[in-house]
Amino acid sequence: MKGIFTGILVTITIYCSHSQSGKDSLLKNSVGIDSIFHTCNIYMDSSQNQYLYHKVYEWLGTKYKYGGTTKEGIDCSGFTHKIYEDVYCILLSGGAANIYCQVVPVEKKSLIEGDMVFFKIKKGQISHIGIYLQNNKFAHASVRGGVMVSD
Repeated sequence: MKGIFTGILVTITIYCSHSQSGKDSLLKNSVGIDSIFHTCNIYMDSSQNQYLYHKVYEWLGTKYKYGGTTKEGIDCSGFTHKIYEDVYCILLSGGAANIYCQVVPVEKKSLIEGDMVFFKIKKGQISHIGIYLQNNKFAHASVRGGVMVSD
């Protein structure tokens, strides 16, 4: 997938009204999360949105299922829908191509945590979506490995 970046969503700064105590308890349990992301050169202490990483972590390893939207199996757009709903309280609809038509692309060098990244994999059309984390890494649901972090 390297080199097929086509666009991302301008940063959205709308956050859910999750209770602060709920977020605090999640952040206190970040030792395992830190070590998992550290292996990918992602550092929680430099994160602007640790809640995003906790939500991604909850999905890591979930198997890929086309059209799936649950922990039993999920696809790339379903994963993005779930993360955006849980972290930003934004309800998305449609697949990667439909979502891409609704966003404003920015340059790769301007990516920040939580931005969407889109890929042209099939027939030169937008067919894959993920969520940018940091250090050129993004989270996505892949046919080859389910929910994972890739470069």
